[in-house]
Amino acid sequence: VQLQASGGGLVQAGGSLRLSCAASGGTFSSYHMGWFRQAPGKEREFVAAVGRNGGITVYADSVKGRFTISRDNAKNTAYLQMNTLKPEDTAVYYCAARVSHYNTLPPRADYQYWGRGTQVTVSS
Repeated sequence: VQLQASGGGLVQAGGSLRLSCAASGGTFSSYHMGWFRQAPGKEREFVAAVGRNGGITVYADSVKGRFTISRDNAKNTAYLQMNTLKPEDTAVYYCAARVSHYNTLPPRADYQYWGRGTQVTVSS
């Protein structure tokens, strides 16, 4: 599966952005979908993930209550709605996919497919 993330940009603190991840070349509903981010000088970290049918989600503590992950299997697209953005959210955001045979809790690691990142910059 090929993944393409989009929707990044420059926003002021307190603002919102919605990232999209378009998938092609695979059966989208067979994958858990995740979002990760990497800030300059830091390791890549888990942000959020959603199960195969969209009903199960998991979040990093740092974004819980501010970010919402979702997916539209009919459009082969996953989303990350980011509200109340903070300067510490500045990073390159990546979407990722992991094959799953069951609609279980999506993992926070070990994703098999990655898209190119999209830059999110939050100014103070």
